[in-house]
Order: sequence, then structure tokens, then C-alpha cells
Amino acid sequence: MVQQNTITGSMLYTYPLLESGTLVNRYKRFFADIQLDSGELITAHCPNTGPMIGVCEIGAPVKVSRSKDPKRKLAYTWELIYADNTWVGVNTNLPNKIIKLALEQHLFPELGGYDEIKTEVKYGRLGKSRIDFVLAGQERPIYLEVKNATLVMGDTALFPDTVTTRGQKHLEDLMAIMPAATAVMLYLINRGDVKKFAPCDSRDKVYGELFRSAVAKGMKVLPCCFDISPEGVEFAGMAELLLHQPAED
Repeated sequence: MVQQNTITGSMLYTYPLLESGTLVNRYKRFFADIQLDSGELITAHCPNTGPMIGVCEIGAPVKVSRSKDPKRKLAYTWELIYADNTWVGVNTNLPNKIIKLALEQHLFPELGGYDEIKTEVKYGRLGKSRIDFVLAGQERPIYLEVKNATLVMGDTALFPDTVTTRGQKHLEDLMAIMPAATAVMLYLINRGDVKKFAPCDSRDKVYGELFRSAVAKGMKVLPCCFDISPEGVEFAGMAELLLHQPAED
């Protein structure tokens, strides 16, 4: 078995050269009008289907990447926004790529000594669900699902930021595979200004209830902190896990 690396502060993902601008508008979920610092007004792809509560402020500084693919309808992709004095990752296509890099480096000792990483494995009822990662090489396989968290309240990251029937189903499927497999829910906290993590009952009460049921049944939770910058993404250790959302002020 490979030994786990417990070093934090390692650059897991490096952004391509990003261009700076200001958010003008976000609409139809997938589009964002951005004025580049050069003065050019562009429409960028917004790879985030959620409401982006608290991290979609008009007039905020943003960073975009530009594709060299001539076949793309939109050359630019919205990558980062500056909110609450910190950079926040917008591109939800990246978390699985980042976590795969972390798994390859064995950065999470909580997962033990696996020696094989499988992606997008069918499981659940009738094999109609897909798990992000299956880690093999131990007595029981590890089924690991990744979620992206950007909503915060004080120093606590929260998930989800809206009702997610898909997320609820993931928790139900993870509970169904235990104890034959180890179930893990990993939350990639896509901003560097929090110390705690909790389920967001105020946005999705059912998700919060399923989350606590899954934890009681044995599901592991890895609330992973990351430092986000226009240069890249660094692993910063684990947040403190709370089973209930803190009371609002």
C-alpha cells in the first residue's frame, strides 16, 4: 500500500493564465457578461448551474480563462470571483479534477492505503447512479462522492445552497452501499476563508436530515479546505465538521 501524504500547502491545480475583469451580469445560468480590464465586454461561459448565493455580486472582480479551441461558441470561461475579501472558485468542472490529483498524491490519510482509483463507477439501485470515485485495494472498497461548497455563514461553509434532489439521492445511495463498502462524502470548500463545515438545513432541510442519518450509519465526511488564488488551488487541511447549521444572527 502507498503511504499517505499529510502535507498541506501543495499546489494541486495550476490555472492557465487568467484575465481580469468585472462581473456585469449573470443570466440563464450559463452566461456571464464581464468587462475585461482592457475595456472589452465579453460573454463568458458560467460552469456553475447553482444560484451561487453570496458569490455572484455584480461589480465584483473576476478572473476568466480563454480557450484556444476555435470550435467553442464562447471563448472565455468564468473561473474565479472575489467575494468577502477572498477568491472563490466558480468553475464546478474543476472539483473532481482537483480531488483526483489529491487522491493520486494520497493527501487524505483518512482514506487509508488504497492502490487503485476508479472514476464514474455505476452503482446504486439498478446501477443507474454513478459515484465520482471508487478506491480499491483495501478490505472494503471506498465509494467517494465530491461536492463543491461556496456558501458561507461567518466562518462556516455550508452545502447545499439550494434544494438538491440529486444530492439527496447521492446520500441515499451511499447509505444503501454500507456496510459492504465504505461511504465517503467529500466537500471541496472552494474558498480559503472558513474553518468549519455544516449541512445547510435552511436551504434544504431534507438534505440535512439525510446527511445526519448517513453519518449516524457510518458515512465518513471529509470537509476539505483549499486556498484559492489566480495562480492555483492548494490543499489547506480539514475543516471542523458540524452536524447542524449554526444559528443565524
